[in-house]
Amino acid sequence: MLVCRLGWIVKNWLQGRLVSVKGDTGMDGKVVSILNEMAEYLSVAQMKKLQEVILKNLNEKSAEKNDIPNDEYLVMFIAAKNIEGCSKRTLSYYKSTIETMLAEITISVRKITTEDMRKYLDDYQKRNDCSKVTVDNVRRNISSFFSWLEEENYILKSPMRRIHKIKTNQLVKDVISDEDIEKLRDHCKCKRDLAIIDLLYSTGIRVGELVNLNIADVDFEARECVVFGKGGKERRVYFDAKSKLHLQSYIASRKDNNPALFVTLDSPYDRLKISGVEIRIRQLGGSLNLNKIHPHKFRRTMATRAIDKGMPIEQVQKILGHSQIDTTMQYAMVNQTNVKMSHIKFIS
Repeated sequence: MLVCRLGWIVKNWLQGRLVSVKGDTGMDGKVVSILNEMAEYLSVAQMKKLQEVILKNLNEKSAEKNDIPNDEYLVMFIAAKNIEGCSKRTLSYYKSTIETMLAEITISVRKITTEDMRKYLDDYQKRNDCSKVTVDNVRRNISSFFSWLEEENYILKSPMRRIHKIKTNQLVKDVISDEDIEKLRDHCKCKRDLAIIDLLYSTGIRVGELVNLNIADVDFEARECVVFGKGGKERRVYFDAKSKLHLQSYIASRKDNNPALFVTLDSPYDRLKISGVEIRIRQLGGSLNLNKIHPHKFRRTMATRAIDKGMPIEQVQKILGHSQIDTTMQYAMVNQTNVKMSHIKFIS
């Protein structure tokens, strides 16, 4: 009875003061609920003090958060991801994806609901006529943004929590055959392109790792080089004798002093960029009528070849620089011919 009386006294004493907590729906009711639950343990004086502290903090936080525009939240998010070690390419993708979303949904991020996000993703897919994989990438980036807002206490709960991974068709991606690799080698008109193809094929490194290599990073005696992968993680990768010979021949033919391992063919011989490698590889494949030849396909080919020859998946994971072995399994599509041969050997 005393507890109820205290709660009633405090609730009535608070009338008119709770009006200062604006902007959060139902916040006044939550404050009263908290005070009613604490009435059993605190005196009236203590209850008044508790109420003052709650209101003071809520008003400060509410005013502080309400003053932050959406684009400033994005700036803070990108800065946080930069500190975490995300690459410039990843940061750029985050920024463009979230900017597009915020341009479409113009209300404060603190008021965006799950229904808003479901509608946005549905409209995005229809408007851009894109694949489920693309939409899921957008979903994942936006989800990271809202998860960060939640972790930093800018929002109570991410509206993306109930929007799950979009199911996509699991297609078996093809690899580059031995014959096509030889065709690409034979079709190279310069030593640089031949060295690039051999290095990609034997190491399985990412194109971003390839263009960041310096001559000093390569140990020709040990046939290995040090690359910096995603998140700035350093690892050693290994190349074969053919790659060694073609790399040495290419470096010996150069007339510049650029420390980069691969440079442009013409003066001023700048470091080769990712786009430069991608364009050149696609041109080589296109001129031979080969299907979808691009730098990343060499990486998948190397992983598949290694597993087909019996290399433990954990070692393939190490070579590719994957933090999760599930990622390695997605890259390494086992050759169907080898599956057939194993079936004949062990079952038939």
